[in-house]
Parts: sequence; C-alpha cells; structure tokens
Amino acid sequence: MLEEVERWLTRRSWSSADRPLDRLTDARNAEPHRTSVSVVLPALNEEATVGAIVATVRRELMERVRLVDELVVIDSGSTDATAAVAAEAGARVVHRDAILPRVPALPGKGEVLWRSLLVTSGEIVCFVDADLKDFSADFVSGTVGPLLTDPTVQFVKAMYDRPFGDTAGQGGRVTELVARPLLNLHWPQLAGFVQPLGGEYAVRRSLLERLPFPVGYGVELGLLVDALHTVGLDALGQVDVGVRRHRHQDGQALGRMAAAIYRTAQLRLSRGHLVRPALTQFERGAEGFVPRTHAVDTEERPPMREIAEYAERWAA
Repeated sequence: MLEEVERWLTRRSWSSADRPLDRLTDARNAEPHRTSVSVVLPALNEEATVGAIVATVRRELMERVRLVDELVVIDSGSTDATAAVAAEAGARVVHRDAILPRVPALPGKGEVLWRSLLVTSGEIVCFVDADLKDFSADFVSGTVGPLLTDPTVQFVKAMYDRPFGDTAGQGGRVTELVARPLLNLHWPQLAGFVQPLGGEYAVRRSLLERLPFPVGYGVELGLLVDALHTVGLDALGQVDVGVRRHRHQDGQALGRMAAAIYRTAQLRLSRGHLVRPALTQFERGAEGFVPRTHAVDTEERPPMREIAEYAERWAA
C-alpha cells in the first residue's frame, strides 16, 4: 500500500461513534449558513425492506433530531408495493420516469441516482440502498457527519462487515474479485477503501453535479474514481457503521455486475471509444447448456450541471 494511503487511513477513516448526533446537529445549524441534507433511496421492488429504512430515518434523524431535511425514494418501475410502502412510512416518492421526461430513462441504478439530483435540494446528498435489513440510522448520520464537521471533506463512503447468510465476512464478492483488484492495480490511491462498491455514501452536491454517472452497476466505482481525479484523495473519507445485511444476488447477476464494473473502469482508463460489450452466460436447459447474452451497461449520463433544467432550477 502506498505511504500516502497509509497516512490517509489514519486521517480519513472514522467510526460513526466519533461524531455524536448532538455534535452533528450543532454543526449543521452553525452560523452563518445552515447546511441542508437530503437522503435518497433508489428502489426497485423493495417492498419488504424500504418501509423500515424510511421509518428509521424519519424517526431518528427527522423527528428525534433535525439532521435530515428531506427523504426521497426514487421508484424505478417497481411492480410490487414499494411506492405505497415507502410513502406510508413517510418518504416522498418520485417515479424515475417523471424526472426529466424529455430524456427517456435507461434501466439501472446509476440512472436513478443521477435523476435524483433534479428532485432534491440538499447541499449534502446521502444515498442509501433500499434492500438493507436491520437498518441503522448510523448509515446516514455516520456518512453525513464528516461533511458537516469538516469543510475539506467532499465524499464519504460507509464501511462495514458484510456477512453472507450466517457466514461472517463473505459478502461483497464482486468487490473482492473485481473492484478491489482493479483499484489496487490502476488507482492505488483508492486501495484504502474497505467498501468501494457500497451503496451508502454521502457527497456534497457541488461535487456530485460535476461528475458523470454510469447508468448501471458501475456507478459506485465510476463516482469514486472520478471524485479522486476531481477533488483529490484527501477530500475523500470512510466511516465504519457496523454491519450491512441485505438481499444477495445469484452468481449470474453478480457476473453481469462485474462486467459493468470492469467496463466502467476500462472507459476511465482509456477515455476513448469502446465497442459496446456483451456478456454471455450459460444456463442448463432440457438439452444441455443454453447461452444467454446480455448487454453490459455502457451508457453514462453527463454531469448534472450541464442539464438545462437543473441549471434553471438552481438559478431560480
């Protein structure tokens, strides 16, 4: 590991317990300017978990203390009761297709995160995956905390243990097999991030609006790499929030995720035109193995500040 990264780990890695809620609310309300915070949950068919997450954020961080200003669930086309459950729990629910309708929506998590900037107003934006189980408000207060207390910090990722079922430390297979090797080999300054692909992180809007967003699974790696090049390592940090439990995907879904992440990295290494890639996987059928070919997410949305509707909204 680079000496620079070893120093960074001692300066920019914290625990959520390092910043009690009263300290955060004092920092948020400090003169001369009160800092606003938005929490965004991208959701697709997450009726089993989204309600508890929304209820916890509202109860712990909007009612007991005033740390979060708005809580928004972006529904990307759920066919279950995700939207109704989220609204009943206290979130504002916006459908992906209702945001920036002149630009047809593409499937993918990154697309939803990108569009969320148009329907939120917080100076700090905190993203939280909607499939978390046993959710703690520390995922929000922990990642938001360094941004509220240190003006030099721009981007904070959550770090945590990721059990796989009842087995400790075996989650995050794509992280260990794809993302971590890529980062160590090509962006060694980012080798200190424990969970580089984690979906829980807080970022200053002034940075987010300058970054392109891969529309699919590559969004977390893309944002992290581009943030490094935009603001430098010392503006990035991570916070230990404990344990993350969520719904695990099967091996083929992880393969598609890995391909999208690799392509996102490849694009950033080449910054040139790439042939649209595809990934062929195999499923056993009645007469043997059947090939299934999937397009790999390749689209990216431009920095939000280049979108006319966004510029007009913030100029008003």
